[in-house]
Amino acid sequence: MKYTVSRGTKDILPEEMAYWHHIESASRSLFDLYNYQEIRTPIFEMTDLFERGIGTSTDIVEKEMYTFTDKGDRRLTLRPEGTAPIARAYIQHSMHKKETVSKLYYCGPMFRYERPQAGRFRQFHQIGVECLGNAHPFSDAEVISLGVHLFDDMGLSGLSVSINSVGCVVCRPVIEERLKQFIGANLQGLCEDCKRRFNSKPLRILDCKNPQCRAYFSGMPDIQKSQCHECRDHFNSVVEYIDSLGIPFNINPQLVRGLEYYSRTTFEILSEHLGAQNAICGGGRYDGLVSQMGGPSVPAVGFAFGIERAVMVLQQMSDIFKRKDPLIFVAPLGFEQQTKCFFLVDELRRAGIKCEIDYSKGELKAQLKQANKLQAEYALIYGETEAEKNTIVVKHMTKGQQVEIAWDSVVNYLKEAHGQP
Repeated sequence: MKYTVSRGTKDILPEEMAYWHHIESASRSLFDLYNYQEIRTPIFEMTDLFERGIGTSTDIVEKEMYTFTDKGDRRLTLRPEGTAPIARAYIQHSMHKKETVSKLYYCGPMFRYERPQAGRFRQFHQIGVECLGNAHPFSDAEVISLGVHLFDDMGLSGLSVSINSVGCVVCRPVIEERLKQFIGANLQGLCEDCKRRFNSKPLRILDCKNPQCRAYFSGMPDIQKSQCHECRDHFNSVVEYIDSLGIPFNINPQLVRGLEYYSRTTFEILSEHLGAQNAICGGGRYDGLVSQMGGPSVPAVGFAFGIERAVMVLQQMSDIFKRKDPLIFVAPLGFEQQTKCFFLVDELRRAGIKCEIDYSKGELKAQLKQANKLQAEYALIYGETEAEKNTIVVKHMTKGQQVEIAWDSVVNYLKEAHGQP
């Protein structure tokens, strides 16, 4: 039997890991700059956490969760997203008593049973931030700015922000009633999911991805006109702040996102390199989630993005991933020279110099062929002649130039060649 990965999953091979490391490193550095701290939650949680937090009428809960019953007859679910577990941890550990504002970030695998496509998998990896405890529109704008700043740092281009407001508990009933009045006349032309959500969660209809349904939304009333003064003022301030930062944006009245816990601001960061499905990051405000899950009334805002989709964009811009640290290939020519080269490799690595050695190849031609395959910048050649003179040949692989230096000088020579102290 030939084993392969399960549908919707993938192996992340070594040649792709440079992108993953780049994304993770850029994220951690920038989150630290914005004073966010890392939090790690379990990969599985009680199923009710997601049903209550995400919402039972969402596609995630209705169709996509990996749910199972364990040996203790408990219903558990592999986490499909990161915000609900962080809200649970925030409540469980009474984090609101330790600090007024908690700024947290996370990185890890998520699981959703959905149709695999480019950049989307059933096991995927997310990086996200959550800012809990700040209700000011500045907080929304700062989180959006952080997302744009992060993708800029990664080297992505062609970014813009799509933004909307979905109102709050005060004005949401008014918004939903206006939507029902508009959608009701065309209800028979909508899909079964939209029909089912019409009475209970009409706002969720706007998240439908069915092209036939979306055609009905073109004349939809502007939901912002049905919002309370506080929501309109909040949204106008957020838009004003991100505009003052020079961030390109557009207001999308149909952007509700696929999670029920959002209130007021919802947003996506878009990349022109992704085609029709161009959202690379999504988030928004969720002021009622913590209290809904049994905690205190705490405002919150955050975002998350899939690493796989970010990698897909970066692979189209591969020139930013030229090797930064040159590789040194050590070439012992013969069995007698291998021992001394073994200790040289250890000395080079302890000096912070990236190097490799292949003990199976004795002839110079084979050694240099291997050095070229590994894209080494230098080959250090050590044979009988060099052993007699206690020297080593340093060959620049791309320039074809070489120099013979004293054995004891090779480490310092290589450090000086690349500006290392």
